Formats: sequence, structure tokens, C-alpha cells
Amino acid sequence: QVQLVESGGGLVQAGGSLRLSCAASRSINAMGWYRQAPGKQREWVATVTSGTITSGGGLITYADSVKGRFTISRDNAKNTVYLQMNSLKPEDTAVYYCNAGYAGKFYWGQGTQVTVSS
Repeated sequence: QVQLVESGGGLVQAGGSLRLSCAASRSINAMGWYRQAPGKQREWVATVTSGTITSGGGLITYADSVKGRFTISRDNAKNTVYLQMNSLKPEDTAVYYCNAGYAGKFYWGQGTQVTVSS
């Protein structure tokens, strides 16, 4: 079992920034973020793998819609992944979910609301 606890959502004006956090109950290789806007399907946002102990980093990929504006990162010591969201747009409004795969299963956080006003 893996528990994921998210935080950091809120209301922000267009052009503003927010930082989301997701703490996992154990070490996970690949963690990522998805989002679901009202009336739409859940969509992938970004993923980061744990990388190597010496590098501290990992493979990072982004959806085209957020490239250049969002930055995913992780703190392996804290089993936590972050999503720094800059230059936010009204179309970024959604519930953001943390995602992790472990032992053949996918786990989701409870979701955190991000609302961007125009």
C-alpha cells in the first residue's frame, strides 16, 4: 500500500504561481501529476523518476500544454514530489492529482484544487 498526501492548491490570478507537494508513504521510483478539469477526462501533466543516488535527479517529462511553465522535482529523502506552476492560465484550472506506481498498482492522492482566475 502507498499513501499519497497532496497540498498546495488554491486560487490564483492568471500569470501567478503555485507550488504543489505530494508526500508518499514510501520510496517510489516514478511519481507524477495528473489533472482533471470540470467535464473533462483526467490528463497527464508531468512525471519524474527517482534517478540515481549520486545524481539526485531522474528522467523528467512534461505534457506539451505545460512545458516551459511547470517544473516537476522531487526530494528523495522525503519521498516527496513537487510541481512548481508558473505563468498560470485559466485553462490550468483543475483538480490536480499525485500519481505513483508501485508493485504493479497505481495509486492516487486525494486531489487538490487549483483555480486560476482571469
